[in-house]
Amino acid sequence: MDRDNRVESLSEEECLHLLGTVPVGRVVYTAHALPAVLPVAFEVTADGLLVLALRQGATVRRALDDTVAAFQADLLDAATRTGWSVLVHGRAQVVSDPVLHDRLLRTGPRPWDDDAEAAEPMFVQILPELVGGRRQLPPGRSLQKS
Repeated sequence: MDRDNRVESLSEEECLHLLGTVPVGRVVYTAHALPAVLPVAFEVTADGLLVLALRQGATVRRALDDTVAAFQADLLDAATRTGWSVLVHGRAQVVSDPVLHDRLLRTGPRPWDDDAEAAEPMFVQILPELVGGRRQLPPGRSLQKS
C-alpha cells in the first residue's frame, strides 16, 4: 500500500482538539540566532490560545516575548507506526498581566520539569496563526480517494 494513502491532513479545529489531549509539547524559538526546542507543559484555552508553562529564565523570556514561535505536539505509536502530529505557528507573548498570571498560577498548567523548590513559573501565550497537522493511519487502512 502506498504510504501517502495512509497520511491524512487534519483541519485546524481537529488539530486544536488533539492538542488538548496531551499535556506536553515542544516550543520552537530562536536563541542566539539558532533554532532552539524546549519541551513544555501547555493547555489550549476555550478561545484557542496556547498557554505554555515554563521555568523562569531570562534567555527564554527574551526569546519568547513578542516573537514568532512554533509549537508542536504529537502522539505516536512506534509499534503500529500510527499517530498524529500538530504544528502551530504564531505570535508568542509572555504573560505580564498580574491578574492573568495569578489565575494561571492557580488553574493553569504546571511546568513539565516542575520542581517544588523552583521559582514561580512563567507563562507564555501563543496566538495560533498557522495550524496544521497530519495523522498516520494504521496499515491496511487508507484514505478514501474521491
